[in-house]
Amino acid sequence: MKRADWILILCVVVVLTPFFIPETGFFEWFKSATAQHAYIMAFFKFAILATLGEMLALRIREGVYNKKGFGVVPRMMVWGFLGMCITMAMVIFKSGVPVFLSSLGISDLGTIQGVFAAPELSWGKVGVAFAVSVLMNSIFAPVMMTFHKCTDIHILDNGGTVRGLLRPMKMREIFSQKVNWDVQWNFVIKKTIPLFWFPAHTITFILPPTFQVLFAALLGVALGLILAIKK
Repeated sequence: MKRADWILILCVVVVLTPFFIPETGFFEWFKSATAQHAYIMAFFKFAILATLGEMLALRIREGVYNKKGFGVVPRMMVWGFLGMCITMAMVIFKSGVPVFLSSLGISDLGTIQGVFAAPELSWGKVGVAFAVSVLMNSIFAPVMMTFHKCTDIHILDNGGTVRGLLRPMKMREIFSQKVNWDVQWNFVIKKTIPLFWFPAHTITFILPPTFQVLFAALLGVALGLILAIKK
């Protein structure tokens, strides 16, 4: 292990330790802030954790956590924005899918919402969570993933700077010439969505609401490692 690896481990320990010391009150503050400022907290959760996933992927591929043109800060900005979008999508699909299931005659809306909101685990809750995960990842995820891939290319093309990120994106050129659609379609969309995101987000929607966005951000770290291993 390199010095940078030990520094990263130390930083993770320092950040996580307050969560496990009740006297600090950090855990209670975290739950309160997540409930009162969901989108702001989502921005920082994804900006930090999902970007860390990309840095870990770079470490696996090239042996470093950062390099010239990689653009850690622009990637954090993009992930923060996507984190707010993902939080919005989670709210929309968690609210809309029970209504959709009710319209199919599976059960009345009150029963579905009651099962989904119940604190105890049941097959009904797992089924509704799975339905939410499948529909969200089938409708929202491909668009989000493709947009994120375009921003990655845009960041690299502009030297990994914040000023470069703010330049207009050449979407036609990126779409037609620079996105590797063989990987983007055949692996990222066709394989990671049904094999990883469907079950992973089923677990997400089973968790208490306070931890759902945090867990979704942690999944970004896991996906970064999966993509690195694939490459």
